Amino acid sequence: MKLDDHRLLAETGAESAMGKLLRRYWTAALLSRELQAGGAPVRLRLMAEDLVAFRAADGKVGLLAEHCSHRGASLFFGKNEDCGLRCWYHGWKYDRDGNCIDMPNEPLQTQFKDKVKHPAYPCIEKNGVVWAYLGPRYKQPALPGLEWLTVPESHVYVSKRRQRCHWTQGMEGDLDSAHLSILHNDLLRQRAADPRNRSAVWAMRELQPKLEVQAMPAGMLLAAKRSAEAETCYWRVNQWFLPGYTNWPIPGDNPQAGHAWVPIDNENCWVFTFSWHPGRPLTETERRQMEAGTDIHAQVDPVTFEPLQNAGNDYAGDGTPKPRQPWMGIKKLQAQDIAITESMGPLYDRTQENLSASDLVIAQARHRLIAAARDLADGKDPPGRDPGDYGYRPVAMELPRDVEAWRDAVAERMMAKPETFRVSI
Repeated sequence: MKLDDHRLLAETGAESAMGKLLRRYWTAALLSRELQAGGAPVRLRLMAEDLVAFRAADGKVGLLAEHCSHRGASLFFGKNEDCGLRCWYHGWKYDRDGNCIDMPNEPLQTQFKDKVKHPAYPCIEKNGVVWAYLGPRYKQPALPGLEWLTVPESHVYVSKRRQRCHWTQGMEGDLDSAHLSILHNDLLRQRAADPRNRSAVWAMRELQPKLEVQAMPAGMLLAAKRSAEAETCYWRVNQWFLPGYTNWPIPGDNPQAGHAWVPIDNENCWVFTFSWHPGRPLTETERRQMEAGTDIHAQVDPVTFEPLQNAGNDYAGDGTPKPRQPWMGIKKLQAQDIAITESMGPLYDRTQENLSASDLVIAQARHRLIAAARDLADGKDPPGRDPGDYGYRPVAMELPRDVEAWRDAVAERMMAKPETFRVSI
């Protein structure tokens, strides 16, 4: 990667080209369950910007710049009252739109409060997440039509974690089908011990899948082809949607899986993990397992959302016996992914990489992001403004070996409609 491209991709601040692009999409800001009506404000940082969120007594959410427009006191210590947030220092009060609606330390006749507009961002709550839009109001799009946002809330579970690396470092693991059979080899071997888990058997058998990419208006289809039986091949089709949404198929009649990768700044990110079933509510057993941090949902500290398997304990968890080699102690799926992407450092210098054929998808995703940011700087609206462009689900299918038009073969099952859902292999 050229140095200019690396720097462009790395930046997330409001004045950077990539930061401006990211702000033109809705972003997952925080979990709905983090906010209580009339309760404490919550600090958060998105795209290098310090913010506070609060849920007013009427249940609606506000998202404001953290520092009061008067003299910069933190609104984290503000009073959540009467559908607004009042600074504890001098009492300036802001509504959800950033209007200053009270200024008790100023004479009424000055009407100075009418001249103050505090930075504020619109929010929408949907399926357990507060979604925020940090871009220009007159360019605000509709929420993306991701399947986990279109099914009933009873069909969805969402968690989040903090990851200490650039948001694309983590996201690129989701785009990398080749690592599945190597990084997660031991976990696959355990699953392949059950002959009914045929996809695990096939993934173990072939370490070098054939990769194909199909561009879409809002992202890409990512197809990995592996040999299956004598007359068949195993196709695993994921999606990547701009700017940072990924999903992938889960075998059987299990909930499907997806991520929203959200920059905190240039060296940290929030990872929202979605499990959803297109055709039925999640069972209580499924929800309990997800809440316990199984498989794709990491175990986290309930206050900080830091993973319990982290760099401080070599991603093995506290109290575990020291293994002969560090990698042997990392037993959980998400811990393995986190360990590898954080091991690159907070922001890896991509000019030092040597990309290979298996990095086809990653290279194309980077190109799409960089091109969209540069196009926006030239006055062109970013892609992915139509909610319908996000209406796909991941699929995994066994197809005859002579099938070349894989997209046609999986198209019906890939459409995000309840009636088209079929159990994946």
